[in-house]
Amino acid sequence: MSTPLPEHPIDRLEDRLSRLPLRERKKLKTRRAIQDHALRLFAEQGYDETTVEQIADAADISPSTFFRYFPTKEDVVFTDEYDPVMAELLRDQPADLPPIEALRRMFGDILPLMYEQDREVVTTRMRLTATVPALRARAFESLRAGTHAVLSEITAERTGRAPDDPDVHAFTWAVLGMLQAALYQWLNGAPPGDLPAMVDHNLEFLSRGCPL
Repeated sequence: MSTPLPEHPIDRLEDRLSRLPLRERKKLKTRRAIQDHALRLFAEQGYDETTVEQIADAADISPSTFFRYFPTKEDVVFTDEYDPVMAELLRDQPADLPPIEALRRMFGDILPLMYEQDREVVTTRMRLTATVPALRARAFESLRAGTHAVLSEITAERTGRAPDDPDVHAFTWAVLGMLQAALYQWLNGAPPGDLPAMVDHNLEFLSRGCPL
């Protein structure tokens, strides 16, 4: 059974994002608008049937602008603004916390916000990844270059290890595996509202060495 995490107040996601430089905030706003149109079109007519040109037209941009924000059509499903916020939250955790506990607190802070503000987007992205072969093939690379890279870098900082330390990378993949397991369980019928608790349960299980 998961150990309850201490109360840890956090600003709303919009407040966290508002601290980013103006240029970055503008990029995030445009990127989110493009993604919203893309996900709507995917839901209406199917992923394979939707073209970049259609997404660009819906977002009132050119296809070349689309590719400045998303290198491929697949990336419009995987890209979000949470990695820099996760990085900030993780760096804010007390230095004496073990890495797994720092991660539990960080996910305990950000997942309820994602669940509250972006539940429909998260659900749509997960369903697309689970059902579209092209997205399943791209998912690993997106995770490796995004969230895994961010968490590995900060875990290395917190532990005084090199960024390319194999133990740091193995630890981070184990954490992400537990996160993915909770996400797919939630997607496949877990009770509504349980995602943050499911993630914390899995991370607590990992912290105990996954005893079975």
